[in-house]
Amino acid sequence: MLLLFGKAGKADRLQAPRNPASGSATALPASTRTMPPNLLGYDMSSELLPVATLGVPRIGRRRELKFALESYWAGKSSADDLLNTAKALRAASWREQAERGVTRIPSNDFSLYDHVLDTAVMVGALPAAYGWTDGPVSLDTYFAMARGGEGGLTALEMTKWFDTNYHYMVPELVHGQNFTLASTKPIDEFLEAKALGIHTRPVLLGPVTFLKLAKARDGDFEPMTLLKTLMPVYVELLGRLKEAGADWVQIDEPTLVLDLTAEEREAFRSAYGALAVADTPEILVATYFGPLGDNLDTAVSLPVGGLHVDCVRAPEQLEQVVTKAPSNWVLSLGVIDGRNIWRTDLAALRERLENTLRGTSFVGIELAPSSSLLHVPIDLDLETALDPELKSWLAFAVQKMSELWILASALSRGEKSVWTDWQATADALQTRAISTRVHDASVAARTAAVDTAMEKRVSPFAERSALQHDRLKLPFFPTTTIGSFPQTAEVRKARAAHARGEMNDADYAAFLRARTAETIRWQEEIGLDVLVHGEFERNDMVQYFGERLSGFAFTKHAWVQSYGSRYVRPPIIFGDVSRPAPMTVGWWRYAQSCTDKPMKGMLTGPVTILNWSFVRDDLPRADVCRQIALAIRDEVLDLEKAGAAMIQIDEAALREGLPLRKSDWQTYLDWAVESFRLTSSGVRDETQIHTHMCYSEFNDIIESIAAMDADVISIETSRSRMELLDAFREFDYPNEIGPGVYDIHSPRVPTVVEMVDLLEHARKRLADRQIWVNPDCGLKTRKWDEVRPALVNMVAAAARLRAEAVVAA
Repeated sequence: MLLLFGKAGKADRLQAPRNPASGSATALPASTRTMPPNLLGYDMSSELLPVATLGVPRIGRRRELKFALESYWAGKSSADDLLNTAKALRAASWREQAERGVTRIPSNDFSLYDHVLDTAVMVGALPAAYGWTDGPVSLDTYFAMARGGEGGLTALEMTKWFDTNYHYMVPELVHGQNFTLASTKPIDEFLEAKALGIHTRPVLLGPVTFLKLAKARDGDFEPMTLLKTLMPVYVELLGRLKEAGADWVQIDEPTLVLDLTAEEREAFRSAYGALAVADTPEILVATYFGPLGDNLDTAVSLPVGGLHVDCVRAPEQLEQVVTKAPSNWVLSLGVIDGRNIWRTDLAALRERLENTLRGTSFVGIELAPSSSLLHVPIDLDLETALDPELKSWLAFAVQKMSELWILASALSRGEKSVWTDWQATADALQTRAISTRVHDASVAARTAAVDTAMEKRVSPFAERSALQHDRLKLPFFPTTTIGSFPQTAEVRKARAAHARGEMNDADYAAFLRARTAETIRWQEEIGLDVLVHGEFERNDMVQYFGERLSGFAFTKHAWVQSYGSRYVRPPIIFGDVSRPAPMTVGWWRYAQSCTDKPMKGMLTGPVTILNWSFVRDDLPRADVCRQIALAIRDEVLDLEKAGAAMIQIDEAALREGLPLRKSDWQTYLDWAVESFRLTSSGVRDETQIHTHMCYSEFNDIIESIAAMDADVISIETSRSRMELLDAFREFDYPNEIGPGVYDIHSPRVPTVVEMVDLLEHARKRLADRQIWVNPDCGLKTRKWDEVRPALVNMVAAAARLRAEAVVAA
């Protein structure tokens, strides 16, 4: 029989048997009270298995945090206003979790911008440029690190959090870095919850993961060498948390699922050895996003009180961990998907857990999502307009909490204790399995007919390039943008009015044409060489296409944080994908009619559509991606037929989908590259194919980037000062590249001198003939008063380089 609590602490008993899943407050059926113990050996009157969440969305049901942040940044509200909103969101979240049956409620999972940035501030790792020396870190300093500040102060580099679409701020450390406890945020928020009568388990980013994610700002040293200097800050913080009343702390160490060196494994033993001899709360080390694999022995050797493992991304590790973990541990099982939105097969999961856990004797077992629920929308109940059948197949964050409670009840007291909810789940799964909306025989047949000839351009790049240059007649260092222009309040207001039926189709189209024409004229006036239409008709680079493809569904309120106040509503791919009709050709034709300069056709690539969607879980991702590729291929060919000389197929998220273990990379890269080539390779040689990729390290996948065979690739490089181009230089990449010369994620306007300096760095790595000049990314989220001077400066920077190149020639 499993011992549920012991060292794990006191659990919340089900006193007035309330069902958090349905919100009802009804007693258990009499038959349940007299049922014999279930297979795990629990009596029906016993306490439930503890339920944890690891972390929850921060943004608020109605995006309250976004609006509070942007109001503060705009100077329309005070710091107190922002902090009060944040406090109210935390309180609401803690109460929600308690009401949904969560018994291990996290604190310090909230952040005003990013939890990795919070950790850098907490340990006093602020670069000297931000002017902090000691004492509390001001909001302005904090946001300067995230977004840039006055006087040309740039933001920290930003990159993807493991293989998610969440971005974190990369800590910058120097040789001999001094660490100090500069923020008591984890303590403050624990006490804040305590004052509300809610006992929480604080969440910290682990010291080894923090150093693994950081970069050395100066000198050639490994941040991990700073571990011994960092650990006293964690010891002090954990000691103060214990004094405040915390009995357990969750320390996130997701790097335990990565390929680690022997030195990095030793760093884990050293770090947690230092904590083991200190007076701290019990520690639950949380891993997620993949299997522990060859790091399992390291993990189970740590002198801690428990371990969380991801049993969704790596279901095979459940048995391995149960076999090897110390019996005096609390084992947290991540059995509900924290990164996708499909309802869980609770019956199958219950059976598996019973078979695996029968006869074990851990001090405690907890049920949890596979990872923090940060990566899923908050509440499905907000989606009042969503198709009821499809809605019954889904579970967002609060529904996942309920699933955990239902599962805990079934494991502890039998499924009859939650029979209504148990049966509803089974019915929904059965309906989805047989739904005719999911499968399309014609799509399956077309996908099966794909051959390798469809994935290759007619001629190699050198031959295509000559034809394209002859057709386009562009100067050296051609200037362009990535695609979108500011989506102003006026544009958003018109879109909303049209959606509500307050603006008819004709008036809305006329409005969009006017904005498009204005933007094209302005681009001509400042001297851009290759134009875009601005994408004012598009709500989002993935959603716009998904709404015009079969097999997709969309929500109204299912927002997920990407970074800071930037949230997205990922589409839901629930069925086979095809393109019923052209999606962008009409807008491209109109835009090209407004100018004699080249107008790029703008599309989102299949891998990005896949990686930025909630993808069906009943078909391999590679198969879904090929379906999308064929649909976008149809659009590419229609654009070319309409006269487009340049077509940009953005694959911003290609690297984001890369598996965390190198041994799994090639399989993913093979089908991802094949999908891009399937999309792009049907065009003639003289048609120039562009692509764009967001913040990524390219060194280790440069061969696959080259295999995509795009004529021009634009990448985000300004925050790294063109360091990312080293991969292209060392590989001797032959095609053309647009290294971003200014950071669009910051409101600051870079000078001509700054951009020229960055381009000179690029020239050290690339030939002049290869270099395009463009921003880091699309301009949708910026304001016109930021974009206008920045692009004017960008054009001037390109002109200066052209003059230098002519003189040098």
